[in-house]
Amino acid sequence: MNTDTFKGKWNQFKGELKQQWGKFTDDDLMQIEGNYDKFKGKVQERYGDRKDEIETWADKWHGGSSDASKQAEETGSTRR
Repeated sequence: MNTDTFKGKWNQFKGELKQQWGKFTDDDLMQIEGNYDKFKGKVQERYGDRKDEIETWADKWHGGSSDASKQAEETGSTRR
């Protein structure tokens, strides 16, 4: 993922991230603050065994903005 794109869409992305992946705290989001490397570290910390799944979700979200979240809503899946 392009780190500039990640940073540019951070404010929109973080709300959907917390909604879809409930283990992220407000403190986590403040620490990440648009930094992709910090995001990957927090993903590993909070969801180590599902790291690839979350990174794929994030890539899809950024590729089509909120398409990943729309897909989750359609299937009724909110992961926590």
